[in-house]
Amino acid sequence: MAAPEPAPGHPEIAKLLAPNPGPMTLEGTNTYLYGEGPCAVIDPGPDDDGHVEAILAAAEERGGIGVVLLTHSHADHTAAAERLGAAAGAEVILPREDEEARAGLRVLATPGHAVDHVCFLTDDGVCFAGDLVLGLGSTIVGPDGGGLAAYMESLRLLRAEPLRLICPGHGPWITDPDAKLDEYIGHREERERRLVSALERGERSRAALLAEVWDDVPAVLLPMAAMAMEAHLEKLEAEGGLSGELSA
Repeated sequence: MAAPEPAPGHPEIAKLLAPNPGPMTLEGTNTYLYGEGPCAVIDPGPDDDGHVEAILAAAEERGGIGVVLLTHSHADHTAAAERLGAAAGAEVILPREDEEARAGLRVLATPGHAVDHVCFLTDDGVCFAGDLVLGLGSTIVGPDGGGLAAYMESLRLLRAEPLRLICPGHGPWITDPDAKLDEYIGHREERERRLVSALERGERSRAALLAEVWDDVPAVLLPMAAMAMEAHLEKLEAEGGLSGELSA
């Protein structure tokens, strides 16, 4: 059972890595403990016996669990929530932006990856970002997440915050939040510029568009890249920037 990893410069925050690695989850889901006497658990992750036991043990050293907070409803972040809440006698909450802050954390609605996605912000510049931003790679914006336009607006909302540290749902700590968010925004904008260029040239084959615009994506990740492309196409269509039918 791995020991909790303290956040750089923030001893009130610790991270536990869940044992659910994969193409979508990187090394696994990050579960965070925040504060003490008792603490908040953010994104308890998969319903894995060892992981739940590790969370309870780490939380015990902080005075127990006061609340279990969720950034969004995807199972790799939430499957252990009810079990953990029951074991600790703690409420499980996926809040809306206008709800009262819990554990001293401000709630920021950030749809795009999921329609119910939120981030949690501390007063001293820390963000628990769920899957809005990852420590490595980029986030999937699927057909049921609220759309790419909403996702880009969420990134820009977070970029406007005075952040010192991002605690992502997957991957390592993000110690230069402004640079990471600029990278995320620029990455999506560059994909869209290349996609628009191909469309304006007359390309209408989805397969050809994917091969041209996502030419740097490994084969194992092409299904996720295809989802990303559809999100871009839906955004362009909603903005009136897509004409004509596309083929497979």
